[in-house]
Amino acid sequence: MLTSVDKLVAWVLTGFLAILTIFFNMYLLLVNHRSYRKKHKLNPADFIITAIALASISQQVLTYLWQTMDVIDTVCRISLTEAILLVLIFSVKLIIFWSTAFLTFYYGTKLVVEPVHCYTRIQEAIVKHVHTVLAVIFVSGFANAVPLLSVLTYYNGTSTGLGDCGSIMPTNTTGLTYIFYYVIISDIVPGIVMVKCSISISYHLAKHLLDMKASSNGAHGPKLGTQMRVIKMTLSLVVVYFCFVAVDIYTQMTVVLMRQNTLALTILFASIYTTVSAFVLVYGKKSYWKELIASYNLFLDEYPCFSRMKVEEVKTEPHEHSHGH
Repeated sequence: MLTSVDKLVAWVLTGFLAILTIFFNMYLLLVNHRSYRKKHKLNPADFIITAIALASISQQVLTYLWQTMDVIDTVCRISLTEAILLVLIFSVKLIIFWSTAFLTFYYGTKLVVEPVHCYTRIQEAIVKHVHTVLAVIFVSGFANAVPLLSVLTYYNGTSTGLGDCGSIMPTNTTGLTYIFYYVIISDIVPGIVMVKCSISISYHLAKHLLDMKASSNGAHGPKLGTQMRVIKMTLSLVVVYFCFVAVDIYTQMTVVLMRQNTLALTILFASIYTTVSAFVLVYGKKSYWKELIASYNLFLDEYPCFSRMKVEEVKTEPHEHSHGH
């Protein structure tokens, strides 16, 4: 069980993480916006990253609002508002997970050249309609989470009075079934998509490295250099996702099955996930990371006392150009 002090600590941590998440995601949005103004179009990867960034910022604002209400409103006067906020958080979480799965799917399709058959034709068709797929993800995010309002109890009547207002407490089998359906559709299915894509990307990488070893003239060198960072970024996103999903499913079980007031922890872990994944997305694009480090060092130049905090700038490789970006 969480005490009011635990909730306060979670609230403060969420606030700190919200600042970091909004910073990294705003940076992604600004760089993509500049790219759009130059070229008058966004390539599919940047479009998906923009959607993830917008959803992550919304998620952080909503989680911080919910935690603020949870800390302040101890007698559950505004429990309906909190329940609606919670449903919005779960909607946006589903959107972030599916958009991230779609990004790994996109990179998987672009990086791995497979023999043409029915499955690859379907893949190509999906990748060609990025805007439509993202629209479907956004709509289904809300469509799958809104029925949770009928499952939520607006007041969790724990005897200690430490309950979360508007928390997820199914009172019957239908409610419990819906919660399980939601966890499968929001946490497990995107995970399966990511595993499939990361296996094919890893296999492609291993095969490529073996080809390079076998090739004496090193003709494959430049190509791998352009792909390596994207591969690292995609696999890192998958690892971060699975670490989060394991914790997320466990905390949701403590809320739904054990009737504990640990919803604040679920919200905190969601904030940690959005922060780390935003950092991975910025780091994954060399041009983004290089520019961010340069801006950071320029900022420190204004304050000589902080000169020790400077970060060594990234060297540009001769072959460096974004692959599939």
